Amino acid sequence: MEHMEAEGETIDDAIENALNTLRVEREQVTVEILSDVKKGILGIGARKARVRVSLRRSIDIDQEPREERQPPTNRSMKESASAVGERGKDILVEILRLMGVQATIEVKPGETGEEIVLDIRGDNGGLLIGRRGQTLEALQYILTRAVGERHGAERPQLIVDTENYHERRKKTLEDMALRLGEKAKRQRTTVSIDSLSARDRRIIHLTLEDDPWITTRSLGQGAYRRLLIVPEGDRKKKEP
Repeated sequence: MEHMEAEGETIDDAIENALNTLRVEREQVTVEILSDVKKGILGIGARKARVRVSLRRSIDIDQEPREERQPPTNRSMKESASAVGERGKDILVEILRLMGVQATIEVKPGETGEEIVLDIRGDNGGLLIGRRGQTLEALQYILTRAVGERHGAERPQLIVDTENYHERRKKTLEDMALRLGEKAKRQRTTVSIDSLSARDRRIIHLTLEDDPWITTRSLGQGAYRRLLIVPEGDRKKKEP
């Protein structure tokens, strides 16, 4: 299965449902939002968020002419990433202008070779971050859609950041995960965490996945979705 559509109580939930079905990570797919949540009137006309998730496809070299079977050079890869970064920067500059925000934008490499960070530098960091990074997520979604129309699914992933928010948020979540993991083991009780985005839940899952004494699970839907840190009765048996 190379693509699928999924629903959820929020866009994040719809994306996570699709990722769980495809058994892939977020960076391995491109996401198209088909419809947002609609509450309706007295429940009439309400609808869930719906997304289409497609696997990032690699070129099948067996279908290419022999004379063209050459791997991309470092130079061509850098030029492609540079084009995506500059295109994203131009669009973001215009969005910020329309918002009345004065800032400069630095294009720099992300944590992986498939990421490009657009770092916004100015005096409106709090405004641009929003509640738990929601404004940054919205800006990133707009850029992903706009850049995708020109560069296609094989483009690097754009990450919008300001005041090193993503790294600070990741560190905060990792510290919280370790602290609550110790609490779950010490008190031998399940610890529940509410109101986390799919990205935040993934950070906690990854932080605790190697701890043999606890298991993490997601439970519920939409705004009621929770992450559970569950102490194991017996130490988890790891695969060799």
